Amino acid sequence: MRSVYGAGVDFEGLLAGWDGEHAVIRQDATSGAWIFVCVHSTVLGPAGGGTRMRVYPAPADGLADAMRLSGAMTRKMAAAGMPRGGGKAVLAVPELPTGEPRKRLLRRYGELVASLGGSYRTAGDMNISPADLDVVAETCPWVYGTTGRGGNSGRGTARAALHAIRATVAHAFGTPDLAGRSILVQGAGAVGGILARELAEAGARVLVTDVDEARTAATGCETVPPDRALEAEVDVYSPCAVGGTLNADSIPRLACRAVAGCANNQLAEPEDADRLHERGILYAPDYVVNAGGIIQLIGLEDEGWDEPRLEQQLAGVGNTLRMLFAEADADAITPAEAAERLVRRRLEKKAAG
Repeated sequence: MRSVYGAGVDFEGLLAGWDGEHAVIRQDATSGAWIFVCVHSTVLGPAGGGTRMRVYPAPADGLADAMRLSGAMTRKMAAAGMPRGGGKAVLAVPELPTGEPRKRLLRRYGELVASLGGSYRTAGDMNISPADLDVVAETCPWVYGTTGRGGNSGRGTARAALHAIRATVAHAFGTPDLAGRSILVQGAGAVGGILARELAEAGARVLVTDVDEARTAATGCETVPPDRALEAEVDVYSPCAVGGTLNADSIPRLACRAVAGCANNQLAEPEDADRLHERGILYAPDYVVNAGGIIQLIGLEDEGWDEPRLEQQLAGVGNTLRMLFAEADADAITPAEAAERLVRRRLEKKAAG
């Protein structure tokens, strides 16, 4: 099989090692895009997860990304106690489309999601805005986060992350007070930009780094060049951009006491949790920290919550982290393993009926 962008791909080889339920793969001949919808689990309910549009080196990289992210969504939903399973979609494009070609691709994508009958319900992710989701909703009823309903999930993600950072700081330093704490936010996009401003309002000394200088300037915070971000001496490093930034090469360079951020799949491999622990760096598991977006959308659109109830549920992310940190200390394990235990307990309980 050959795409109009990239070389031949081995989708079967990738899927053979995946633990998900099913995947849908479609080549969109008109745009040259590959569409991947990965449903990792429906144990807790219909699968939910965002749509990511991105240029990848090869189509197989887009499928691999969707597979990893769908598994993270299963963990995120379970850890947050939401009645949904995990899924993810990727539109692997040769270049980011604009105008009518973009709308036509999004409508065709919506038709594909609609054909799954609600087993996968989508929202926004990288390069997908609420306005884009309005277009998807023209052909699909299973869309969260359009401009007229739950809105941009970035505010919920950032708000929950603020509660998560307070819980992390409390465990690392003995108090949740952010006044005077130094926090580096890596990525000043739809989530990181909001988080940086909320942290500053809470009294923290906030440093921001992003490849886009205009975005860092818009936060009004101190800026750090991207190539110096890891070595910045701060209390908390908060990755809020692409995943995989915590790895065997980068972890020895960290000069922080704790890591708590909104990026998905921050650890390049599971062993990186142990590497952080060995360095004495407290790690708040990413899929716990960044659950605010799905809490906001499901709560407002499906559960009928008002804003006070939403804020209560977002604050619950901090409570979950406090529980995980306590369990990790008591059992001499990493917070990442404590989070995996929580996910397994909730999935097994539901599966047992």
